[in-house]
Amino acid sequence: MQFAAILAGGSGVRMGNPNKPKQFFYLGDKPILVHTLEKFCAAGCFDGILVLTPATWIQQTKDIIAKHCPQYAGQVAVIAGGAERNDTIMNAIRYFEDECQADDASIIVTHDAVRPFVSLRIIEDNIAAALAHGACDTVVPATDTIVESLDGELISSIPNRSVLYQGQTPQSFNMRELRETLESLTPEESAILTDACKAFVLRGKKVALVRGDVSNVKITYPQDLRVAEAMLEA
Repeated sequence: MQFAAILAGGSGVRMGNPNKPKQFFYLGDKPILVHTLEKFCAAGCFDGILVLTPATWIQQTKDIIAKHCPQYAGQVAVIAGGAERNDTIMNAIRYFEDECQADDASIIVTHDAVRPFVSLRIIEDNIAAALAHGACDTVVPATDTIVESLDGELISSIPNRSVLYQGQTPQSFNMRELRETLESLTPEESAILTDACKAFVLRGKKVALVRGDVSNVKITYPQDLRVAEAMLEA
């Protein structure tokens, strides 16, 4: 079985509106979240799709989905996310196990709600890689030189760009293995590891690379929304 978890628990602080999560900002004629959700619903390859949102926005999220994509409303469940990203993912796993009878072979595809330009090819490649390897991360090769500074003032090192990649989402996993890996983290590890793929790497588990796309942008700042508007018009 294959499941999708749309992680929509972010805030609007960096978008200049702390009272409105950024996934609910409009992109064109509908919220960013709806653009993203439509890609996963239209893919037609999921046994369940879940949106994880701030607890105070659950009803608003349901209303937004019913208004902007009523044809998919029956396919999508909405529940509260967690305090941190990995807590949100654990909420999704528990939901799919308890409500959708997910088994040991089930795959979970996790995706940022504010990456509305994800393609069907990326989604399908994630599923294939998760089935083959147990875990995968969507990435694009780094195009800029990456500079490391341990003190924030002086350069510590400049890694070889040819072996560096920029992470995107989806990140996809065998659901049972993901749950076991996240449950194995100590409180100290959980406090610093906010990325599920990092947890796999920490435990010495392999994570396959899936080729992303430069268009699969994350909308975080107001200038990102302006770029997304231009992309949508194009």
